[in-house]
Amino acid sequence: MAGLGLEGVTLAIIIGTLAAIVYSLRILVLLERRIARMDENLLKITHKIEQEEVKIEKEEEKIESIMGRKAPASKKKK
Repeated sequence: MAGLGLEGVTLAIIIGTLAAIVYSLRILVLLERRIARMDENLLKITHKIEQEEVKIEKEEEKIESIMGRKAPASKKKK
């Protein structure tokens, strides 16, 4: 064989381009899955922080009721 003709070169270019597109889509799907897992982890973290905040607020209310006041005293203007 002397080599590829114009049709063979065109076919090789088309097949190469399609392979590149399929590979790029594969990478995009993998990245999308990774980002989705990161989002889920962030939601879990924020939920834990929210629960801790609620615990802290309840503890503050408990301490304030023990001390005999419901809210901290505000500063008076002169």
